[in-house]
Amino acid sequence: MAASRSKAVVVVIVAILAMAPGLAACGGGDGGGSAATEGATTSNRPEPAVTVRLGYFPTVTHAPALVGVQEGLFEDALAPHKLTTRTFNAGPEAVQAVFSGALDAAYLGPNPAINAYAKSKGAAIRIVAGATSGGAAFVVAPSISTAAGLKGKTVASPQLGNTQDVALRAWLKTQGLATTTSGGGDVKIVPQANADILTAFKAKRIAGAWVAEPWATRLVQEAGGKVLVDETDLWPGGRFVTAHLVVRTDFAKHHPGALRALLQGHVDAVERAASGDASAKSAKAAANDRLASLTGKPLSQDVLDASWANLTFTADPIASSLRTSAQHAQGLGLLEAVDLGGIYDLGPLNSVLQAAGKEEVKE
Repeated sequence: MAASRSKAVVVVIVAILAMAPGLAACGGGDGGGSAATEGATTSNRPEPAVTVRLGYFPTVTHAPALVGVQEGLFEDALAPHKLTTRTFNAGPEAVQAVFSGALDAAYLGPNPAINAYAKSKGAAIRIVAGATSGGAAFVVAPSISTAAGLKGKTVASPQLGNTQDVALRAWLKTQGLATTTSGGGDVKIVPQANADILTAFKAKRIAGAWVAEPWATRLVQEAGGKVLVDETDLWPGGRFVTAHLVVRTDFAKHHPGALRALLQGHVDAVERAASGDASAKSAKAAANDRLASLTGKPLSQDVLDASWANLTFTADPIASSLRTSAQHAQGLGLLEAVDLGGIYDLGPLNSVLQAAGKEEVKE
């Protein structure tokens, strides 16, 4: 009898001990439930290492990408995650790589990002940081000194509907000069690759072009052009986005740790590119070395120095300029009306900035 009672007591104690973790999770004075506890446990698990696939352009306006890759800043910040990179010559090509899942993140101009967001109905991408402001100009033949002198002339932009093309058409419109997407109107606009623009301008087949750096400087230094419009003069405070960092929404959702690490590398690269004195010289050299490895030829020191001086590197995406650019594209018939309310996700960036004691950015 005594032995039976003893066995029963043991069984009850074992049962109570087995139930204890569940009872603890359900009780407590903090009001926390089991779902919160489980969520905290899951969020604290180390994120599996992944390979982050990053795209950018071999151009000085993407200097944070050039510096970050060349100096290993992304790789250092991402470890134990890995990095692979691809370069592109045009925004639509990079956007297609993002859409297909071949890229996780990319440096893009504002209009390709807007188009990607619009085409995917807000599902495919988010802008997570700024990269570059400024560095675009309308360079024309020395004989042209006013907008009126452009009437009947042919000018160029890098691509129909790209950031500089929209800026060119919008400015001509403010000057009372009409354009059409088919190359008609008061001023004929022909889309051409930047290298072809330089060749055509030298040969006097075009009267000018609205281009980003280093091409604006090259049109001046190598082809005798002059700046008719510095785009910096058209924006409040001279600030407008030229390039920013976007990510696939799905990547951001499933790999928040890798995204934050990528942004840490990006912030480090922006700071390096924006630094002064000897650090700036080192950053420019790193960017030029990367360009040389990608294109087979570095920029001349004169072009590099002049181009760099026209650029401002910042993690602030300068959201107001993106929305204005979208309005310009819509007014020109190059973009359907789109709600850009959800295009930014600056939480991860601000987490990185806050941890470093830096000022957060806003939309």
